[in-house]
Amino acid sequence: MKLSKRVKEIRKNVDTKKEYTIEEAIKTLKENSKVKFVESLDCAVRLGVDPRHADQMVRGTVTLPHGTGKQVRVLVLAKGSLAEEALKAGAEYAGFEEYIEKIKNGWADVDVIIATPDTMVEVGKLGRILGPKGLMPNPKSGTVTNDVAKAVKEVKAGKIEFRVEKAGIVHVSLGKLNFSVEQLAENTRAFLQTIVKLKPATAKGQYIKSIYLTSTMGPGLKITKDEVAFATK
Repeated sequence: MKLSKRVKEIRKNVDTKKEYTIEEAIKTLKENSKVKFVESLDCAVRLGVDPRHADQMVRGTVTLPHGTGKQVRVLVLAKGSLAEEALKAGAEYAGFEEYIEKIKNGWADVDVIIATPDTMVEVGKLGRILGPKGLMPNPKSGTVTNDVAKAVKEVKAGKIEFRVEKAGIVHVSLGKLNFSVEQLAENTRAFLQTIVKLKPATAKGQYIKSIYLTSTMGPGLKITKDEVAFATK
């Protein structure tokens, strides 16, 4: 396959076989971003777990110190005064019956859905629609709660949800490349420390097998074993 000039230039300037510190990787990705939009910093962590076993499922949330740099659109499924609280806290949409019907008719123009416990009987019926889109509210991720104002503010502040995939890999976006190196490094370490805390008791052997940082259109850069060891302390 013919390589574009951009890819050729990246391959010329970036050593993808080298292992990088977190700061080195971020700086390299920033210096070699040659596209006309602001790329995201993405992280892929390969874990020594078998997600087929429920007791080895790694799933959680983390509030990134410097946010994600993305405009997060929030829908809160709540009734009465709680819907009003959600709107005051910054939710783009809040209500119940009208949004249940809109979702049934195919509407899902949001990034996060938060629901109160008393709505979950009806929300649960939307699992086949919301599940594949990653929008199903879940108590473990803090998106099923009566404290809707707090939940909205956390999501707006940079709270992200993650879960390990079938291949044992966790993928997340940790901010935009126009953040400073220090901001992106702090976001990365906050995420890695959360991953370490979630190590299943049944996981045997090496838990974090590899960490890669990449940008939306950039190369994947492997993070040094020293950084992995530091994250696990």
